[in-house]
Amino acid sequence: MHLFEKQIASKQVFDGRIIEVTEDTAELEDGSLAKREVVKHSGGVCVVPLTENNEILFVRQFRYPHGKVLLEIPAGKLNYGEDHYACGLRELKEETGCTTENYSYLGCLYPTPAYCSEVIHMYLAKGLTSGEQSLDEDEFLEVEKIPLDKAVEMIMNNEIEDAKTQIAILKVKVLLSQK
Repeated sequence: MHLFEKQIASKQVFDGRIIEVTEDTAELEDGSLAKREVVKHSGGVCVVPLTENNEILFVRQFRYPHGKVLLEIPAGKLNYGEDHYACGLRELKEETGCTTENYSYLGCLYPTPAYCSEVIHMYLAKGLTSGEQSLDEDEFLEVEKIPLDKAVEMIMNNEIEDAKTQIAILKVKVLLSQK
C-alpha cells in the first residue's frame, strides 16, 4: 500500500509515569525494513477560556525541559481511556478555578507526529464563572488575563511559544471573525 508502514515488531525500551518508549521495526512500501522509535503518550486537552470582555485566561508555569516559564492556556494530560471533554472541564477548573456554560470542541492536533503518538484535543470555554483553583500538589502556576487580539499579536511576535496555545487561540480568532 502506498505511503503505508506496517509494524513488524515492537520492543518496549522505557515505561515511565507519563510516557512509554518503544523501538519498532516497520516494513516500508518497497518491502525494506526500518527502525522507528515511538513515544507513546495518552494525549491531552487544552482549553481557551474566553471572558465576556474577550480576554483569555492564561497560566504561567515553569516548563522543566525548556528551563523557563511559559505562557499557556490551561491544559492537562488525559488518563488512558478518559473522555477528553470531561478532562478539559476538569483542567479548566483545576488551573483557573472557572467553570463554563458554553464549551465547544475546536478539533485536535498532533504536536510531534514523526515520533510521538500524543493527540491534543482543543476546546473553547465561554460563559465563565470564577471559583477556587484546585491545583495538583506538584503544580505551581499563575493565572493571567490577556485580551484576545493582544494574544494573537503575542503569538505573531513569538512571545507565546507553546504550540497548542498558538493553534487553539488562532483557531478561536478565525472562528470568532467568521460570526
